[in-house]
Amino acid sequence: MEVCWLSDIGCLRESNEDACVAMPQEGLLAVADGMGGEHAGEVAASLVVQWLPGLVAEHVAAAESSDVGDIERAVRDAIIVLNHRLRVECSSMDGVGKMGATVAMALTRHPQVHVAHMGDSRVYLVRKGKLKQLTRDHSVVGMLLDSGAITEEEARCHPMRGNLARYVGMGGEARPDIVTVELQDGDRLLLCTDGLPDCVSQAQMESVAVAPRDVTDACRSLIEAGRAAGARDNLTAILAEWHAP
Repeated sequence: MEVCWLSDIGCLRESNEDACVAMPQEGLLAVADGMGGEHAGEVAASLVVQWLPGLVAEHVAAAESSDVGDIERAVRDAIIVLNHRLRVECSSMDGVGKMGATVAMALTRHPQVHVAHMGDSRVYLVRKGKLKQLTRDHSVVGMLLDSGAITEEEARCHPMRGNLARYVGMGGEARPDIVTVELQDGDRLLLCTDGLPDCVSQAQMESVAVAPRDVTDACRSLIEAGRAAGARDNLTAILAEWHAP
């Protein structure tokens, strides 16, 4: 798997509250977008990408089998534990207050990819010249967009943009969504925080992601497109190209 990952502060923010991790040998990719006062967002996102690989590895190793259902349960359980751990960590830190983070991850296990998320960070599949979103935003605006009440353009400037229904560190029951997709040779996976689709249209993202160029060049072009559009938020993207072993 060829992988490139980049994170940029954007054009208006004073700090970068995004984080990402890419472990091609383990087939694990993930992005996180932190939230909270002071530096809490940076801390939350950093902890998510720090803890997630170990939790996923532990739960997948303990799965009853390598069947899709068992791996999905293992990934889901790993994120549920991650949610609890971040909530406990938050309560033990002086002066932090409330903090949390989105998470969007992809775990490739030939010939499938298991995609899980909480929040509005996204995972896309790039196949045969098309960009397909595999996740649905866990946000008020995401629900309005799914129902057809608003357009993609209206979503970018909606006053409730950023109001999340689910995220890592939330109280109550954590409910990550997970989907499994059969991969084809040459497929690409794009993981990104909301800063990118907030300022770059899906059509523009598609034109960059599907172009016959290497993933490093394409990933850099995605970040540059965000900055050219005046990115109000941090920009983080992972672009990976999968080939059958």
